[in-house]
Amino acid sequence: MSASGGTKAIVAALGANLAIAVAKFVAFLFSGSSSMLAESVHSLADSGNQGLLLLGGKKAKREATPQHPFGYGRERYIYAFLVSIVLFSVGGMFAIYEGYEKIRHPHEIEAWYWPVGVLVFAIIAESFSFRTAIKESNPLRGQKSWKEFVRHAKAPELPVVLLEDLGALVGLVLALVGVSIALATGDGIWDGIGTLCIGILLILIALVLAVETKSLLLGESAGLEEVKKIEAAIVDGNTVTGIIHMRTLHLGPEELLVAAKIAVQHDDTATEVATAINAAESRIREAVPIARVIYLEPDIYNEADAAKGPAPEATPGGPAHPTEH
Repeated sequence: MSASGGTKAIVAALGANLAIAVAKFVAFLFSGSSSMLAESVHSLADSGNQGLLLLGGKKAKREATPQHPFGYGRERYIYAFLVSIVLFSVGGMFAIYEGYEKIRHPHEIEAWYWPVGVLVFAIIAESFSFRTAIKESNPLRGQKSWKEFVRHAKAPELPVVLLEDLGALVGLVLALVGVSIALATGDGIWDGIGTLCIGILLILIALVLAVETKSLLLGESAGLEEVKKIEAAIVDGNTVTGIIHMRTLHLGPEELLVAAKIAVQHDDTATEVATAINAAESRIREAVPIARVIYLEPDIYNEADAAKGPAPEATPGGPAHPTEH
């Protein structure tokens, strides 16, 4: 659902941004407004960003290979990170440069109806794109706030499109305010100030995207709800009596790795343990369908050893404790 919803939002944003980029550039040619030039570059950069997201989604679908045994799911994270770089450099820095030049060398806006008309059109088109992104995000967001959704979403496409569209809408309002004040006062410096504000806004959004996608690239665990479901699915109370140690890792937005050391009875036979592990894996996949790579290691739980505290050499990454994960 997240993949299809993300693709729909990306395509809607791509279509809107291409149309807006052309309209803004035409308005710049007729009016000489630096805000229009900055906004046309911004929309063009956004169109390229959506292309990168679509490319990342396509590459992520490749089958696993001996060299990449866990597949290519993280391609989506890589391309989302590239989007933040493009937004920062091509969008934000260019707008700041244009705003600075306009403030230094202001000139009166000509043919004012071009930039104003295009900005109104662009606000309508971006609102449609933003509405599509919100509509596709709501089923995945659930009861989370928008801030929590952007920060904790494992699929990067929808948060990226949401922030891009939000930045575009606010940027268009800033551009409209700058152009309007410049027209009212006859002082083109206000057009440059509006452009400068657009650049600062884009850089801030790019930094947020970079931080969030960097975290995904480094590797994030499953969410708290998924972890609880996995823990409940592993223990059967008979052969598997507890979890000594567990780690989860997203190999991609919709693929989860689960590795756990599980406690079994000392007198269980190898057949009983193997049967219990197979049953636990089936329960995990039923409870959390994206848990596709599962490694369960049986061990004899020793309460005395667990009470001694952390034992990284025995359970890498943390203490040996039934509830630790």
